[in-house]
Amino acid sequence: MVERLPWWSPFGVEYLPAHMPKDSSSRIGLLQGTLDMLILRTLRFGPAHGHQIAKHIRNTTEDVLQVEHGSLYPALHRLERQGWIAAKWETAPDGKREFKYYRLTAAGKRQLSAEESKWKQLTGAIARIMWPAEESIPSCTIRSRPSVFKRRC
Repeated sequence: MVERLPWWSPFGVEYLPAHMPKDSSSRIGLLQGTLDMLILRTLRFGPAHGHQIAKHIRNTTEDVLQVEHGSLYPALHRLERQGWIAAKWETAPDGKREFKYYRLTAAGKRQLSAEESKWKQLTGAIARIMWPAEESIPSCTIRSRPSVFKRRC
């Protein structure tokens, strides 16, 4: 029997490896700041309501990242309180329903730029550890052996 995750994630965004079934327990929560950055980036394309934002993230990542609605709306409200997005109720094209559309503010654009810069720095640092270039390994490095660290100079 496959263990199912609760319908919510404490992190708001889940990473689902492509080779795993959608109901698998292999989902991995991503950091809350990542959700904020993804929302801000999505709104760079123009105003959208919550479901459109979640759908854009899911479709753009080919179902790898899935935003839970139980985390999306609190994040949207938090971003709105911070002044990074603004919201306005608008009637849907069918004229029967209203949706709360969110748009990126000037402060949100500045925040997105800062978050993108931090993201590039973080992913670059992780990449240097995961896939070091041979020529970038210093001549004096720490090499690991089973339970022993030895400095090679």
